[in-house]
Amino acid sequence: MQRYRVWDLPTRVFHWALALCLVGSFVTVKIGGNAMVWHGRIGLAVVGLLVFRIVWGFIGSTHSRFVQFVRGPATIKAYLRGEWQGAGHNPLGALSVLAMLGTLALLAATGLFANDDIAFEGPLYALVGKVLSDRVVSIHRLIEPLIIALVLTHLGAIFYYVRFKKETLIMPMITGWKVMRSGIHADGAGETAKGGGVLAFMLALTIALGAVYGASGAWIQSPSPASPSAVPSW
Repeated sequence: MQRYRVWDLPTRVFHWALALCLVGSFVTVKIGGNAMVWHGRIGLAVVGLLVFRIVWGFIGSTHSRFVQFVRGPATIKAYLRGEWQGAGHNPLGALSVLAMLGTLALLAATGLFANDDIAFEGPLYALVGKVLSDRVVSIHRLIEPLIIALVLTHLGAIFYYVRFKKETLIMPMITGWKVMRSGIHADGAGETAKGGGVLAFMLALTIALGAVYGASGAWIQSPSPASPSAVPSW
């Protein structure tokens, strides 16, 4: 057995930050009222996290890159037959990652234009108006059960690995290290994560912050206040 570095620090921080955001968004939307302000803020945080992860999927370390774990049907069949070995996401896990990122992206994007008919308006609500916003809200609500199902599936997979395969998926996402049989090199197994240095991190972070700024609507100019009518001198 040998110890391999699998998950870099940015990937691990992204994972746990996203998990906290999902919990926070669920709680705040159930509370409603003034908590919706925090629901919107959490949505902006999710936008930043997703954009960072997408960029990191191209310039991050070995096992964080999409090209490393997103494979075709042949690899999935090999995994189901028990013939696949890898250090990062397995082929089915890769599909789960893509589904999670895509669903969250659609959920966050629709939330930017949403309203709750009471006091909350998404940061980009002014760009679409009430009628289109109401349509977007209906899409946003349709996606909510899907993301809950994906989260439950993710938790179920963790339980399955711990209970039946005697393998923990949680500790590697905390420490970054995973213990595996040495000498396995299929699909990146037996390879310590490389790349994803400081410059790559700063680039991904800069792009993510730019996305948050764009999503925040801070660049939208407020309408000029109407000039007061002239007051008669008498």
